[in-house]
Amino acid sequence: MELRAENIGFRYGAKGREIWRNYNISIKSGERLGLMAPSGYGKTTLLKLLAGYERPDEGSVFLDGKPLSEYGGYCPVQLIWQHPEEALNPRLKMKHALKQGGGVSPRIAEGLGIQDEWLERYPSELSGGEMQRFCIARALGEQTKFLLADEITSMLDMITQSQIWNFLIEETERRQIGMLVVSHSKPLLARICSRVIQPG
Repeated sequence: MELRAENIGFRYGAKGREIWRNYNISIKSGERLGLMAPSGYGKTTLLKLLAGYERPDEGSVFLDGKPLSEYGGYCPVQLIWQHPEEALNPRLKMKHALKQGGGVSPRIAEGLGIQDEWLERYPSELSGGEMQRFCIARALGEQTKFLLADEITSMLDMITQSQIWNFLIEETERRQIGMLVVSHSKPLLARICSRVIQPG
């Protein structure tokens, strides 16, 4: 399976700055691809396009040869945001947030170090690292084929970063999930990715 963007172009608004033009990128099942570019380059926008949160003004995004826009229900391409507090409904307890992932196995919750007592809490009652573990677990639903990781551990301590990446490497290899990792850390990308690209 392959996630592919062909000749995509995008700008915010009719007169907005052109962020992407005729850009091509592809990720295969089981591949871990790193993406590095300066702040403000449009990396998060690219991930939004690849996950279907935004539609390109030009070109198309394909999943296994089929336009991503034709997939209904649970999207097999899941985006994990840099700031987990912005990705969680503050009015939902964490056990309900997990259900939005279409069913998360106890093995994943355990692998990410999610404690049972956290399930009854609201996002505001958890740390950033604890919330991010839930966001990652939710993104790893049974139907997920590709993960897009947007600086997902940049705000976390080194121990938590290591735990999360070790689990993600193991899980994506086991399920042959393709992963696009955005980071400013060259050492991190070198450690976890099979190849790294720098647009432009």
